[in-house]
Amino acid sequence: MARITASVYTSHVPAIGAALDLGKTQEPYWQPVFQGYDFSKQWEKENKPDVIFLVYNDHATAFSLDIIPTFAIGTGAEFQPADEGWGPRPVPKVIGHPELASHIAQSVIQDDFDLTIVNRMDVDHGLTVPLSLMFGQPEAWPCPVIPFAVNVVQYPVPSGRRCFNLGKAIRKAVESYDEPLNVQIWGTGGMSHQLQGPRAGLINREWDNAFLDKLIDDPEAAASIPHIDYVREAGSEGIELVMWLIARGAMSDVNGGPKPTVKHRFYHVPASNTAVGHLILENN
Repeated sequence: MARITASVYTSHVPAIGAALDLGKTQEPYWQPVFQGYDFSKQWEKENKPDVIFLVYNDHATAFSLDIIPTFAIGTGAEFQPADEGWGPRPVPKVIGHPELASHIAQSVIQDDFDLTIVNRMDVDHGLTVPLSLMFGQPEAWPCPVIPFAVNVVQYPVPSGRRCFNLGKAIRKAVESYDEPLNVQIWGTGGMSHQLQGPRAGLINREWDNAFLDKLIDDPEAAASIPHIDYVREAGSEGIELVMWLIARGAMSDVNGGPKPTVKHRFYHVPASNTAVGHLILENN
């Protein structure tokens, strides 16, 4: 059977992608950000997954305000990097895993979660920046990726509890897949940031690190955080952190297993106008 071996959490700041693509990673401003992922790159080489289930949000690229699915799973064979207004990022196309994606969709929908099935879409920085942070700039990504887009752009957005429970359903789906695959689940977005209005530029270090503490040691408490707390404490875009709860809900300890091992934790301010958070949890 397939199994989820680890969860990875990271911000997906678009400016990080630009810094990589333009060769700015060694500049004084950016160097501390990328150094925070040095361990992670080596860890990924030593713990290479067969498939990554990557939770992210689309930034009005594949989905416009005309159609906004709450949860959308990519079941296609491949996904091209999106043109977000200045041309596609110069990164490899994303190879999907239609068989596992379709199996997860079947299982999760039968578990009463409504998913939108997407057979063709382009993927934006929300998905490609995390891949770049963890794998660098390869000729091809080292494994297939299943894109899973969550609406955290247009209210109403799903609750943290809903996302957490969805993660549990995804774990169940993966473990019922009849092939011995090593699957990692990634939750991306956040941390605290606000892009508009009087509070533009808001960053809340204390709240961010308290969220990381909860995610590690008390995921039930993290799942219970109400929307208004994200908005008030972490800014209007801080709501992206509910996507991390999908990955956390898929870990063994919240499903009766042992607590995961913290392999790496990193936090840095700022990257562009965003707090960057990163965490790797390994199932035992």
